[in-house]
Amino acid sequence: MKVKFKIGMMQGIQGAVRFYLKQIDPIFEFYASPINFDPQAPWFPISSPLEYSKELEARLGTYYTLGMAEDHDGLINGRFGEAAYLDQCAFVLREREQMMLSELERFREGLFFVLFDTPDRMQHMFWRFREPDHPANRDSTSPEMASVIEEQYRVYDDIVGKAMSRADDRTLLMVLSDHGMNSFQRGLNLNTWLFENGFLALKKGYQPGEDTDEFFHNIDWSLTKAYSLGLGCIFLNLKGREAEGILNQEQAEETQKAIVRGLSGLRDDERGQVAVRSVVSREQVWSGPYAHESPDLLVNFAKGYRVSWGTPLGGVPKGLFEDNVKRWAGDHVIDPQLIPGILFMNKKFNTAEPDLVDMAPTILAALGLPKGAAMEGENILR
Repeated sequence: MKVKFKIGMMQGIQGAVRFYLKQIDPIFEFYASPINFDPQAPWFPISSPLEYSKELEARLGTYYTLGMAEDHDGLINGRFGEAAYLDQCAFVLREREQMMLSELERFREGLFFVLFDTPDRMQHMFWRFREPDHPANRDSTSPEMASVIEEQYRVYDDIVGKAMSRADDRTLLMVLSDHGMNSFQRGLNLNTWLFENGFLALKKGYQPGEDTDEFFHNIDWSLTKAYSLGLGCIFLNLKGREAEGILNQEQAEETQKAIVRGLSGLRDDERGQVAVRSVVSREQVWSGPYAHESPDLLVNFAKGYRVSWGTPLGGVPKGLFEDNVKRWAGDHVIDPQLIPGILFMNKKFNTAEPDLVDMAPTILAALGLPKGAAMEGENILR
């Protein structure tokens, strides 16, 4: 349904909402999705050229315009169940497939790209059904959901087949994912670990818990050497970079080494398992002109572990580990070696270990163009 609402005296915004009737009796429950931009009148440009979003809707009908179209928060918050979420994911899939097929009909040459991101959301939300002992299954189990992920991949295999049928002998076809998925049963409170090991300080009278839940409330920056923000990222409290930085370069190097030593191989005593496989420095991961904007350290978690829900926004929760009881029970923010992506091509490539940075040079070479001066990676078809 198209909707319009005011945001000021003389201004209004158009949007689109999909409704879901959850039940009529004994209590009427009606769910409205987050408001999507109206492709006919988006508040910000959502296509290039600007008119394309309108033309696409004229051909195919109204479509989701949210960055993450699948309404996983509605499922996480218990607004509806897994069956309704599967239906909504099917809507998104059909829209994306229609877009792909419609454009392939008129595509003649150049680069054609389409993203199917629903498999990511599906695995985040349904991974727990593959693991009966997952903490998120305490309240209920649904054995019929255990094969949902495999069933979804069969659907996508069919879509790949439709794309392949339109590729001639002059066409390079690439099917890839940038990562895989794994279990997320336990979360590590990284800022709490930094606190317990003397790298992060709280103001006098405070301990990890409710008064230190988010946004670095009650942190004593004058005594803090490092802090965690984001998904497994650790930053050093450097002089001249952080607003209240205290570490000079020599102190920063010592602190970094100490965190790597202490956190690498960290065990979860309650489960008797290794939670952190390794901690790597910026220099081991990133390169290029923007590397300085990346975290100083990155934590590579073991299977079944991830940074806790309370850490990414600067929280210092009570306790070191916590069970993940949310429906978002699979994840890929762990050691990259445990969640490899896949690459399928209709032409044989010349390496056993293709890298994501090889994709752009390979595509450019197929179009008869050299790679950019700042690009890493190589043409893997040479």
